[in-house]
Amino acid sequence: MRREIGTATSNPGTVPGAVTHGGNLHEAARLYGIPYASWLDLSTGINPYGYPVPPVPPDVWRRLPDEGDDFAECAARYYGAPDAEHVLPVAGSQAAIRALPALLSALLPAQPASSPGSRPESSTRATVGIAPLTYSEYAPAFARAGYAVSPLDVACENLPDALTHAVVVNPNNPTAAYLDAKKLLRWHAQLSARGGTLIVDEAFADAMPDIAPRASLADRVALPGLVVLRSPGKFFGLAGVRAGFVLAAPTQLRALREALGAWTVSGPARHAVSAAFADRAWQQQMRNRLAVDSARLVDLLHAHRLVSQATPLFAWTDDVRAAALHRALAERGIWTRLFAQPASLRFGLPATPSDWQRFERALQESIEAIDALHS
Repeated sequence: MRREIGTATSNPGTVPGAVTHGGNLHEAARLYGIPYASWLDLSTGINPYGYPVPPVPPDVWRRLPDEGDDFAECAARYYGAPDAEHVLPVAGSQAAIRALPALLSALLPAQPASSPGSRPESSTRATVGIAPLTYSEYAPAFARAGYAVSPLDVACENLPDALTHAVVVNPNNPTAAYLDAKKLLRWHAQLSARGGTLIVDEAFADAMPDIAPRASLADRVALPGLVVLRSPGKFFGLAGVRAGFVLAAPTQLRALREALGAWTVSGPARHAVSAAFADRAWQQQMRNRLAVDSARLVDLLHAHRLVSQATPLFAWTDDVRAAALHRALAERGIWTRLFAQPASLRFGLPATPSDWQRFERALQESIEAIDALHS
């Protein structure tokens, strides 16, 4: 595997080769000698407010998950997929990311060997394009399945001929960049002509209603060779329930359904997510609140000469002080997400007035300390 693709920093003390994620407060506590409970965690892009899940009925705990319920229908309505047959609930999008690389050939319709542009994967090593800085689980998953992983230039209009498949996180985590649906559909057509697949991860799209209609492909998943991943963990702050959805054509979902087996999403998780999807008032109020908080975070960073790009749930900067700022904040019990290539930093949202005050104070002290070292 080419380590520069989709790889984030490996913090000191982590297992070599392991994929690093935000939220690893036990690692932060060990590295900096600060008790776990004393940290302010800004290292993820998860909504710090979170959906207020209603009480779980006792029978939901006792019964096996009933896949005959309307969970998939509820997700199809919320995401705008054609219908429930185009939706597969999974145990977080992570489950799909691990399983999809080995299944891509099974997910595609069979092509005659003489088809123009066909690329039988049995005769050549398939190549997947992944942006150099994006969600860090994709490149290792494809590498383990035997794919060549190639840098994907998201600014290009036409995909390189060598690519069989492509993965796009839209909006991207951590850079916050996004591509419009027109461009993504053009890429899908190019890959489909080669017998390939476009995977679009829209985990952060829920919080961006003005962008999602122009960028989301959830309503186009009847197209063969198009797979869209969605997650309620980020916008709804329900990462702990480990629920996600794969949106694709029914024939494409069949192999994935068989590979993952029954009961992929627990009963309590289905209860929580269904309630969140149905609560339109909460969704609108939360989008408004996140927009205000995101603007506050961007303004705060800008006040310290940190140019950033942002979604409503996080801000990202590739300022030259990123690595030093990550360390300085950690020494003050503020955990952020550091990326290595390029050296850059992602900030999640503080949740309470006291959290904001603590972050503002620590940021001020950290910037002053860094500038003093270079004065």
